[in-house]
Amino acid sequence: MIIYGVALLAVCTLAGVIVGDFLGVLLGVKSNVGGVGIAMILLICARLYMQRSGGMSKECEFGVGFWGAMYIPVVVAMAAQQNVVTALHGGPVALLAAVGAVLVCGLTIALISRSHRGEPLPALEAGPDTNAQAAPAGGR
Repeated sequence: MIIYGVALLAVCTLAGVIVGDFLGVLLGVKSNVGGVGIAMILLICARLYMQRSGGMSKECEFGVGFWGAMYIPVVVAMAAQQNVVTALHGGPVALLAAVGAVLVCGLTIALISRSHRGEPLPALEAGPDTNAQAAPAGGR
């Protein structure tokens, strides 16, 4: 059922929050450090494990897929709540971390695009009605 996908997400979220809080305590920071990201990684790993072992039904996969897609807006909303001005006044570490993250992402994308793994998709063949007009959105 779809509820199993939501339950899997809830377990991963709770585990991510606990690990993020623990990391915050270890680092001496009074906040959660990477809990949402850890939860997303746990969700991806759990989903891959369940798919390989045959434990994921189609309905469960729909639930995990839906809530996995909803994670991106949640992360953006959580990041918007952080006070960037205070982080920048706290020292150059935040600026260095931001620049470093952008550079690492850019280099990773460049490496992936240059790896040439996989075959390009085949060209689409033109259908018989290439000049026919499509009906407008209203169906008239």
